[in-house]
Amino acid sequence: MNEKSAPTEGEKKFLFWACFISLITTAFGFIIRAIIIDEWGTVFNLTETQKGEIFGVGLWPFAISIILFSLVIDRIGYKTAMYFAFTCHVLSVIMTIVLPMYFDPYWSLYFGTFIVALGNGTVEAVVNPVVATLFPNEKTKWLNALHAGWPGGLVLGGIITIGMGPGGMISNIFSGGESMAWQYKVALILIPTIIYGLMMLPCRFPVNERVAAGVSYGEMLAEFGMGGAFIVGFLMFNELGRVATELLGKAGVDASGWMIYAIWICIALGTIGMGAITKFAIGRPLFLFMLLIMVPLATTELGTDSWITSLMEPVMTQNNLAAGWIIVYTSLIMMILRFFAGPIVHKLSPLGLLAASSVIAIVGLVFLSKVESIALIFIAATIYGLGKTFFWPTMLGVVAEQSPRGGALTLNATGGVGMLGVGVVGAVFLGFFQDSAQVAALEDHPVILEQVEEEKKWVFGTYNAVNADAVKKLPEAEQEIVTSASETAKKDALFAVAVFPCIMLACYLLLIVYFASQGGYKAEVLVGHGAEDEKFTGGVEGPADA
Repeated sequence: MNEKSAPTEGEKKFLFWACFISLITTAFGFIIRAIIIDEWGTVFNLTETQKGEIFGVGLWPFAISIILFSLVIDRIGYKTAMYFAFTCHVLSVIMTIVLPMYFDPYWSLYFGTFIVALGNGTVEAVVNPVVATLFPNEKTKWLNALHAGWPGGLVLGGIITIGMGPGGMISNIFSGGESMAWQYKVALILIPTIIYGLMMLPCRFPVNERVAAGVSYGEMLAEFGMGGAFIVGFLMFNELGRVATELLGKAGVDASGWMIYAIWICIALGTIGMGAITKFAIGRPLFLFMLLIMVPLATTELGTDSWITSLMEPVMTQNNLAAGWIIVYTSLIMMILRFFAGPIVHKLSPLGLLAASSVIAIVGLVFLSKVESIALIFIAATIYGLGKTFFWPTMLGVVAEQSPRGGALTLNATGGVGMLGVGVVGAVFLGFFQDSAQVAALEDHPVILEQVEEEKKWVFGTYNAVNADAVKKLPEAEQEIVTSASETAKKDALFAVAVFPCIMLACYLLLIVYFASQGGYKAEVLVGHGAEDEKFTGGVEGPADA
């Protein structure tokens, strides 16, 4: 079918639900990895930082595909991009299950996760501009509803995966109550993958709002500008450089000395190249500021979600509950609230809601790091869940309202930078903090520390960690000391991550003051769309309407 012909109302709703289920697929991969990461750590002797790097590679390649596809998606078509996403999701399952049996387990899991992240980024490169274009008069409402698919997938995938764990309903039926092999849990990703793949086949996709408004490709790139290219390049090439250095090191080539120069050359070439294309446009300052905010935002939501199962495991285990129930519970809160986001956003305004959410997230994270009783844990988790609910889709809504001339690129780059930031820095930082805190906690036991401490490399250099295999060789009493140090480090990490919503709160307050000085927050609309968002934001015509 021709993508250029407008879909009917029935086709719009069918396409929306296909997009919704494709987001569920991305969430399946995330929640399953979060629940089984400790099992991988035990089976394959991974440090906390190595587990953080695997979490990270499940996030930052998202930015590669979402940004690259945003540059060409209006030309190759949305459906072609979704074929690529489907292929990535299927291939990643096969790689993750099969490769560890024949190759280095860490790198097998790393590259299997890398492929699924490319597929996830491609999904978002399609669904965000598609839904914004399908419902131009109600962008905020439908973007929030769309992104209910993410927590919905976390809830559904989490319940099934926990059910396959020790004593779970599914494991009771198929394995006598014993935890089912992690390979079966990874294979669950294929269920929503096949569903969205079949649903996408008959779909017709709309023409992007930017294209319909007559905004040129060059104007779209200028909105992103050299500033956007620098931010993305800095995050992306630093991580690619780290991976390349480690791979070359395994081949006996020490690239640590010259890799830093290669990284900065790539960053400079990307930035200058964008400048040459856009007549050295820096990019819209407001958009660039929002790009930077996405790093702490994504770390607060996705970075914490990546680690929440592992971080809460000691306390949850003491209460005979699977740690995965925390992320399932907070995700259920998110799913419900995002479906009813419209009235809440209209009442508070987007920036007011984001500032309020930051305060609530700070309280929730600090509370989670201190509590020990099961009742208080779920009260704290409720606060945290309320805090993180509206972060991602509301930020996308603000970007869609303030930079519509940037089309798919500015909208998707916002999510891409968030994923890059949490993947390269956020999730890895949490793992590094745990490793460092665990080593510090063992400094009072130097004899034990000497036997288990080892040096590892990460994105910012080297660090000291506890070798899991060495711990297994210790006497039982000394193993308990190491375990106690690990539990302390996990709670400290939750407290530390509260700094990110503090940064966000300061940024949102600055934006509120800025818009107040400009006469109030107003959404820029294209081609005369009278967005329903004007009920709470006001609206001004963009240049394309002149």
